[in-house]
Amino acid sequence: MAYRMLGKLAYGSRYEEVPWSQRVYVRPGERLIREAQWRLLLRRAPVMTLADYERRRERGEIEEFLSCMMCGESRQQPLFEPSGDKGWRYHVVRCPACGFLYRNPNVRPERLGDLYATGYSSFLTGKYAANRQRRYDLTMQAFAPVFDEGKERRLLDFGSGVGLFLELAEQRGFDAYGVDLSPESVAQANERLSRARTYLGAPLDVPDIAAGGFDVITLWSVLAHLPRPLEDFERFRSLLAPGGVLLILTVNARSLLLKAYGSKWSGFTKNHLMFYSARTVRTLLRRTGFAGVAFAPHYGDTIEAGTTKLPAGLAARLRRNVELSDGGNMMRVLAFADEEAIGRYGGGPLTVHRLNG
Repeated sequence: MAYRMLGKLAYGSRYEEVPWSQRVYVRPGERLIREAQWRLLLRRAPVMTLADYERRRERGEIEEFLSCMMCGESRQQPLFEPSGDKGWRYHVVRCPACGFLYRNPNVRPERLGDLYATGYSSFLTGKYAANRQRRYDLTMQAFAPVFDEGKERRLLDFGSGVGLFLELAEQRGFDAYGVDLSPESVAQANERLSRARTYLGAPLDVPDIAAGGFDVITLWSVLAHLPRPLEDFERFRSLLAPGGVLLILTVNARSLLLKAYGSKWSGFTKNHLMFYSARTVRTLLRRTGFAGVAFAPHYGDTIEAGTTKLPAGLAARLRRNVELSDGGNMMRVLAFADEEAIGRYGGGPLTVHRLNG
Protein backbone atom coordinates (compact mmCIF):
# COMPACT_ATOMS: atom_id res chain seq x y z
CA MET A 1 0.00 0.00 0.00
CA ALA A 2 2.82 2.41 0.85
CA TYR A 3 4.44 1.77 -2.54
CA ARG A 4 1.22 2.60 -4.35
CA MET A 5 0.79 5.82 -2.39
CA LEU A 6 4.33 6.89 -3.24
CA GLY A 7 3.64 6.16 -6.90
CA LYS A 8 0.52 8.29 -6.79
CA LEU A 9 2.41 11.16 -5.17
CA ALA A 10 5.11 10.96 -7.84
CA TYR A 11 2.87 10.52 -10.90
CA GLY A 12 -0.55 11.77 -9.81
CA SER A 13 -3.63 10.12 -11.31
CA ARG A 14 -2.42 10.11 -14.93
CA TYR A 15 -1.88 6.33 -15.01
CA GLU A 16 -4.83 5.08 -12.98
CA GLU A 17 -6.40 3.55 -16.10
CA VAL A 18 -3.37 1.26 -16.35
CA PRO A 19 -3.60 -1.98 -14.28
CA TRP A 20 -1.37 -1.70 -11.22
CA SER A 21 1.02 -4.46 -12.27
CA GLN A 22 1.72 -2.72 -15.59
CA ARG A 23 2.26 0.81 -14.28
CA VAL A 24 6.01 0.37 -13.73
CA TYR A 25 6.27 -0.27 -17.48
CA VAL A 26 4.44 2.85 -18.63
CA ARG A 27 5.35 5.63 -16.19
CA PRO A 28 8.08 7.79 -17.73
CA GLY A 29 11.58 6.98 -16.56
CA GLU A 30 10.50 4.29 -14.11
CA ARG A 31 12.14 1.38 -15.93
CA LEU A 32 15.54 3.06 -15.78
CA ILE A 33 15.05 4.02 -12.13
CA ARG A 34 14.10 0.48 -11.11
CA GLU A 35 16.99 -1.06 -13.03
CA ALA A 36 19.39 1.31 -11.27
CA GLN A 37 17.74 0.46 -7.92
CA TRP A 38 18.35 -3.24 -8.61
CA ARG A 39 22.02 -2.74 -9.49
CA LEU A 40 22.52 -0.75 -6.30
CA LEU A 41 20.89 -3.49 -4.21
CA LEU A 42 23.21 -6.13 -5.70
CA ARG A 43 26.29 -4.00 -5.04
CA ARG A 44 25.34 -3.41 -1.41
CA ALA A 45 24.08 -6.88 -0.45
CA PRO A 46 26.82 -8.95 1.23
CA VAL A 47 28.06 -12.25 -0.18
CA MET A 48 28.93 -14.93 2.39
CA THR A 49 29.84 -18.58 2.65
CA LEU A 50 27.09 -21.13 3.19
CA ALA A 51 28.51 -21.89 6.66
CA ASP A 52 28.29 -18.21 7.64
CA TYR A 53 24.78 -18.00 6.24
CA GLU A 54 23.63 -21.07 8.19
CA ARG A 55 24.87 -19.52 11.42
CA ARG A 56 22.66 -16.47 10.82
CA ARG A 57 19.43 -18.30 9.94
CA GLU A 58 17.13 -20.69 11.75
CA ARG A 59 16.02 -23.82 9.91
CA GLY A 60 12.45 -25.09 10.29
CA GLU A 61 11.45 -28.69 10.87
CA ILE A 62 10.69 -29.38 7.19
CA GLU A 63 13.57 -27.29 5.79
CA GLU A 64 17.18 -27.72 4.68
CA PHE A 65 19.99 -25.38 3.60
CA LEU A 66 20.98 -25.48 -0.06
CA SER A 67 23.68 -24.48 -2.49
CA CYS A 68 22.62 -23.15 -5.88
CA MET A 69 20.63 -25.76 -7.83
CA MET A 70 21.61 -24.28 -11.18
CA CYS A 71 25.41 -24.05 -10.91
CA GLY A 72 26.42 -25.61 -7.57
CA GLU A 73 27.80 -22.37 -6.09
CA SER A 74 27.65 -22.50 -2.28
CA ARG A 75 28.07 -18.78 -1.55
CA GLN A 76 24.94 -16.87 -0.60
CA GLN A 77 23.79 -13.29 -1.22
CA PRO A 78 20.77 -12.63 1.04
CA LEU A 79 18.32 -10.22 -0.59
CA PHE A 80 14.70 -10.53 0.58
CA GLU A 81 12.50 -11.60 3.50
CA PRO A 82 8.96 -12.12 2.17
CA SER A 83 6.19 -12.54 4.74
CA GLY A 84 2.43 -12.88 4.83
CA ASP A 85 -0.46 -11.82 6.99
CA LYS A 86 -0.95 -15.42 8.23
CA GLY A 87 2.45 -15.50 9.88
CA TRP A 88 4.59 -17.17 7.21
CA ARG A 89 8.04 -15.80 6.49
CA TYR A 90 11.11 -16.99 4.58
CA HIS A 91 14.44 -15.79 3.19
CA VAL A 92 15.40 -15.43 -0.47
CA VAL A 93 19.03 -15.48 -1.57
CA ARG A 94 20.75 -14.86 -4.88
CA CYS A 95 23.53 -17.01 -6.29
CA PRO A 96 26.47 -14.61 -6.84
CA ALA A 97 27.78 -16.85 -9.64
CA CYS A 98 24.75 -17.33 -11.91
CA GLY A 99 22.08 -15.00 -10.46
CA PHE A 100 19.56 -17.70 -9.51
CA LEU A 101 17.09 -16.65 -6.78
CA TYR A 102 15.87 -19.24 -4.31
CA ARG A 103 14.44 -19.67 -0.84
CA ASN A 104 17.08 -20.68 1.72
CA PRO A 105 16.52 -22.63 3.89
CA ASN A 106 14.23 -24.48 1.48
CA VAL A 107 11.61 -27.19 1.92
CA ARG A 108 12.89 -30.78 1.91
CA PRO A 109 11.45 -32.73 -1.05
CA GLU A 110 9.96 -35.45 1.13
CA ARG A 111 8.00 -32.79 3.07
CA LEU A 112 6.69 -30.89 0.04
CA GLY A 113 3.27 -32.48 0.42
CA ASP A 114 2.94 -30.73 3.81
CA LEU A 115 2.36 -27.47 1.92
CA TYR A 116 -0.66 -28.88 0.04
CA ALA A 117 -2.19 -31.39 2.44
CA THR A 118 -5.22 -29.30 3.43
CA GLY A 119 -7.00 -26.19 2.20
CA TYR A 120 -5.02 -25.73 -1.01
CA SER A 121 -7.90 -26.63 -3.34
CA SER A 122 -10.10 -23.92 -1.80
CA PHE A 123 -7.35 -21.42 -2.61
CA LEU A 124 -7.27 -22.64 -6.22
CA THR A 125 -11.01 -22.27 -6.65
CA GLY A 126 -11.32 -18.92 -4.90
CA LYS A 127 -9.86 -15.60 -6.02
CA TYR A 128 -6.89 -17.32 -7.59
CA ALA A 129 -9.06 -19.17 -10.08
CA ALA A 130 -11.18 -16.24 -11.24
CA ASN A 131 -9.43 -15.67 -14.56
CA ARG A 132 -7.13 -18.69 -14.82
CA GLN A 133 -8.66 -20.17 -17.94
CA ARG A 134 -8.35 -16.84 -19.72
CA ARG A 135 -4.64 -16.81 -18.83
CA TYR A 136 -4.26 -20.34 -20.18
CA ASP A 137 -5.98 -19.39 -23.43
CA LEU A 138 -3.78 -16.33 -23.90
CA THR A 139 -0.62 -18.37 -23.34
CA MET A 140 -1.75 -21.09 -25.73
CA GLN A 141 -2.41 -18.40 -28.35
CA ALA A 142 1.10 -17.04 -27.82
CA PHE A 143 2.51 -20.49 -28.66
CA ALA A 144 0.20 -21.42 -31.54
CA PRO A 145 -0.02 -23.87 -33.25
CA VAL A 146 1.17 -26.17 -30.44
CA PHE A 147 -2.26 -26.24 -28.79
CA ASP A 148 -4.54 -25.65 -31.76
CA GLU A 149 -5.50 -29.30 -32.25
CA GLY A 150 -5.21 -32.07 -29.67
CA LYS A 151 -6.68 -35.02 -31.54
CA GLU A 152 -4.52 -38.17 -31.18
CA ARG A 153 -2.01 -36.27 -29.04
CA ARG A 154 -1.09 -37.06 -25.42
CA LEU A 155 -0.84 -34.24 -22.86
CA LEU A 156 0.34 -34.29 -19.23
CA ASP A 157 -0.51 -31.38 -16.93
CA PHE A 158 1.96 -31.56 -14.03
CA GLY A 159 0.52 -29.89 -10.92
CA SER A 160 -2.96 -29.99 -12.39
CA GLY A 161 -4.78 -28.53 -9.38
CA VAL A 162 -8.56 -28.66 -9.69
CA GLY A 163 -8.44 -29.39 -13.43
CA LEU A 164 -9.01 -25.92 -14.86
CA PHE A 165 -6.48 -26.43 -17.65
CA LEU A 166 -7.33 -30.09 -18.22
CA GLU A 167 -10.88 -28.97 -18.93
CA LEU A 168 -9.56 -26.80 -21.79
CA ALA A 169 -7.30 -29.60 -23.00
CA GLU A 170 -10.32 -31.91 -23.20
CA GLN A 171 -12.18 -29.35 -25.29
CA ARG A 172 -9.26 -29.24 -27.75
CA GLY A 173 -9.29 -32.99 -28.13
CA PHE A 174 -6.16 -33.99 -26.20
CA ASP A 175 -5.78 -37.37 -24.53
CA ALA A 176 -5.09 -35.55 -21.26
CA TYR A 177 -3.72 -36.63 -17.89
CA GLY A 178 -2.81 -34.72 -14.73
CA VAL A 179 -0.95 -35.27 -11.46
CA ASP A 180 -1.06 -33.22 -8.27
CA LEU A 181 0.00 -33.42 -4.60
CA SER A 182 -3.31 -32.16 -3.17
CA PRO A 183 -5.88 -34.91 -2.50
CA GLU A 184 -8.71 -32.36 -2.40
CA SER A 185 -7.67 -30.88 -5.74
CA VAL A 186 -7.45 -34.28 -7.43
CA ALA A 187 -10.94 -35.19 -6.23
CA GLN A 188 -12.41 -31.89 -7.44
CA ALA A 189 -10.64 -32.16 -10.80
CA ASN A 190 -12.04 -35.62 -11.50
CA GLU A 191 -15.54 -34.38 -10.71
CA ARG A 192 -15.02 -31.55 -13.23
CA LEU A 193 -13.57 -33.64 -16.06
CA SER A 194 -15.34 -35.96 -18.47
CA ARG A 195 -12.54 -37.79 -20.35
CA ALA A 196 -9.29 -36.53 -18.83
CA ARG A 197 -8.11 -37.95 -15.51
CA THR A 198 -5.86 -36.59 -12.80
CA TYR A 199 -3.99 -38.63 -10.18
CA LEU A 200 -2.47 -38.07 -6.76
CA GLY A 201 1.32 -38.28 -6.57
CA ALA A 202 4.20 -38.25 -9.05
CA PRO A 203 4.19 -39.19 -12.77
CA LEU A 204 6.04 -42.46 -12.21
CA ASP A 205 3.37 -43.56 -9.71
CA VAL A 206 0.80 -43.91 -12.53
CA PRO A 207 1.50 -46.61 -15.16
CA ASP A 208 -0.34 -44.80 -17.97
CA ILE A 209 1.76 -41.69 -17.32
CA ALA A 210 5.06 -43.45 -16.57
CA ALA A 211 4.83 -45.04 -20.04
CA GLY A 212 5.61 -41.61 -21.49
CA GLY A 213 5.08 -40.73 -25.14
CA PHE A 214 3.60 -37.30 -24.36
CA ASP A 215 3.40 -34.72 -27.12
CA VAL A 216 2.91 -31.88 -24.63
CA ILE A 217 3.70 -31.42 -20.94
CA THR A 218 2.45 -28.29 -19.17
CA LEU A 219 3.55 -26.63 -15.92
CA TRP A 220 1.12 -23.84 -15.09
CA SER A 221 2.50 -21.84 -12.14
CA VAL A 222 4.29 -24.98 -10.92
CA LEU A 223 8.00 -24.42 -11.58
CA ALA A 224 8.46 -22.17 -8.53
CA HIS A 225 7.12 -25.00 -6.33
CA LEU A 226 9.71 -27.65 -7.29
CA PRO A 227 12.42 -28.37 -4.67
CA ARG A 228 14.54 -30.58 -7.02
CA PRO A 229 14.05 -29.06 -10.48
CA LEU A 230 16.93 -30.84 -12.22
CA GLU A 231 15.56 -34.26 -11.28
CA ASP A 232 12.03 -33.26 -12.27
CA PHE A 233 13.06 -31.89 -15.66
CA GLU A 234 15.14 -34.93 -16.50
CA ARG A 235 11.97 -36.92 -15.85
CA PHE A 236 9.85 -34.59 -17.99
CA ARG A 237 12.33 -34.90 -20.84
CA SER A 238 12.15 -38.70 -20.63
CA LEU A 239 8.32 -38.61 -20.73
CA LEU A 240 8.19 -36.55 -23.94
CA ALA A 241 7.74 -38.24 -27.30
CA PRO A 242 10.03 -37.30 -30.21
CA GLY A 243 8.94 -33.86 -31.36
CA GLY A 244 7.42 -33.09 -27.95
CA VAL A 245 7.32 -29.76 -26.15
CA LEU A 246 7.06 -28.56 -22.56
CA LEU A 247 5.23 -25.36 -21.63
CA ILE A 248 6.07 -23.33 -18.51
CA LEU A 249 4.21 -20.39 -17.02
CA THR A 250 5.95 -19.03 -13.91
CA VAL A 251 6.74 -15.81 -12.09
CA ASN A 252 9.64 -13.92 -13.64
CA ALA A 253 12.63 -13.27 -11.36
CA ARG A 254 13.81 -10.45 -13.64
CA SER A 255 10.44 -8.74 -13.41
CA LEU A 256 10.52 -4.98 -13.11
CA LEU A 257 7.94 -5.42 -10.34
CA LEU A 258 10.42 -7.47 -8.31
CA LYS A 259 13.06 -4.78 -8.79
CA ALA A 260 10.54 -2.14 -7.71
CA TYR A 261 8.92 -3.82 -4.70
CA GLY A 262 11.50 -6.28 -3.37
CA SER A 263 10.14 -8.47 -0.56
CA LYS A 264 6.60 -7.26 -1.34
CA TRP A 265 6.73 -8.64 -4.89
CA SER A 266 3.64 -10.69 -5.82
CA GLY A 267 5.84 -13.62 -6.89
CA PHE A 268 6.94 -14.26 -3.32
CA THR A 269 4.03 -16.39 -2.13
CA LYS A 270 3.86 -18.84 0.76
CA ASN A 271 4.55 -22.01 -1.24
CA HIS A 272 7.06 -20.70 -3.78
CA LEU A 273 10.56 -22.14 -3.44
CA MET A 274 12.63 -21.02 -6.45
CA PHE A 275 12.44 -18.06 -8.83
CA TYR A 276 13.60 -18.19 -12.45
CA SER A 277 14.64 -15.70 -15.09
CA ALA A 278 15.11 -16.35 -18.82
CA ARG A 279 18.80 -16.93 -18.09
CA THR A 280 18.36 -19.49 -15.33
CA VAL A 281 15.51 -21.36 -17.04
CA ARG A 282 17.82 -21.80 -20.03
CA THR A 283 20.40 -23.34 -17.69
CA LEU A 284 17.78 -25.70 -16.26
CA LEU A 285 16.64 -26.83 -19.72
CA ARG A 286 20.14 -27.20 -21.13
CA ARG A 287 21.29 -29.31 -18.19
CA THR A 288 18.29 -31.65 -18.53
CA GLY A 289 18.56 -32.44 -22.22
CA PHE A 290 16.25 -30.04 -24.03
CA ALA A 291 17.29 -28.82 -27.48
CA GLY A 292 15.81 -25.33 -27.58
CA VAL A 293 13.60 -22.75 -25.92
CA ALA A 294 11.35 -19.85 -26.94
CA PHE A 295 9.85 -17.07 -24.84
CA ALA A 296 6.65 -15.06 -25.28
CA PRO A 297 6.43 -11.68 -23.50
CA HIS A 298 3.59 -11.13 -21.03
CA TYR A 299 1.96 -7.70 -21.23
CA GLY A 300 -0.83 -8.38 -18.72
CA ASP A 301 -3.89 -10.60 -19.02
CA THR A 302 -6.54 -7.90 -19.29
CA ILE A 303 -4.49 -5.94 -21.82
CA GLU A 304 -3.85 -8.98 -24.01
CA ALA A 305 -7.51 -10.02 -23.74
CA GLY A 306 -8.64 -6.52 -24.71
CA THR A 307 -10.74 -5.91 -21.60
CA THR A 308 -8.40 -3.07 -20.57
CA LYS A 309 -8.05 -0.46 -23.31
CA LEU A 310 -4.98 1.76 -23.18
CA PRO A 311 -4.35 4.85 -25.28
CA ALA A 312 -2.12 3.99 -28.24
CA GLY A 313 0.88 5.81 -26.79
CA LEU A 314 0.71 4.02 -23.43
CA ALA A 315 0.15 0.64 -25.10
CA ALA A 316 3.23 1.15 -27.28
CA ARG A 317 5.30 2.23 -24.26
CA LEU A 318 4.14 -0.82 -22.28
CA ARG A 319 5.16 -3.22 -25.05
CA ARG A 320 8.49 -1.50 -25.61
CA ASN A 321 9.46 -1.52 -21.92
CA VAL A 322 8.35 -5.11 -21.35
CA GLU A 323 10.48 -6.22 -24.29
CA LEU A 324 13.47 -4.06 -23.31
CA SER A 325 13.52 -5.14 -19.69
CA ASP A 326 12.42 -8.64 -18.76
CA GLY A 327 9.42 -9.98 -20.66
CA GLY A 328 6.82 -9.09 -18.03
CA ASN A 329 5.89 -10.16 -14.53
CA MET A 330 5.05 -13.68 -15.72
CA MET A 331 7.47 -15.72 -17.83
CA ARG A 332 6.02 -17.82 -20.67
CA VAL A 333 8.36 -20.52 -21.94
CA LEU A 334 8.16 -23.24 -24.59
CA ALA A 335 10.90 -25.88 -24.36
CA PHE A 336 11.63 -28.15 -27.34
CA ALA A 337 12.64 -31.75 -26.65
CA ASP A 338 14.70 -32.16 -29.82
CA GLU A 339 15.37 -30.85 -33.33
CA GLU A 340 12.18 -32.48 -34.56
CA ALA A 341 10.19 -30.32 -32.14
CA ILE A 342 12.04 -27.19 -33.24
CA GLY A 343 11.32 -28.01 -36.88
CA ARG A 344 7.66 -28.64 -36.15
CA TYR A 345 6.87 -25.62 -33.97
CA GLY A 346 9.79 -23.20 -34.17
CA GLY A 347 8.63 -21.09 -37.10
CA GLY A 348 6.50 -17.97 -37.27
CA PRO A 349 6.92 -15.27 -34.61
CA LEU A 350 8.79 -17.51 -32.15
CA THR A 351 12.54 -17.02 -31.78
CA VAL A 352 14.10 -20.33 -30.82
CA HIS A 353 17.28 -20.28 -28.74
CA ARG A 354 19.20 -23.52 -29.22
CA LEU A 355 20.61 -24.92 -25.99
CA ASN A 356 23.16 -27.47 -27.15
CA GLY A 357 25.41 -25.21 -29.24
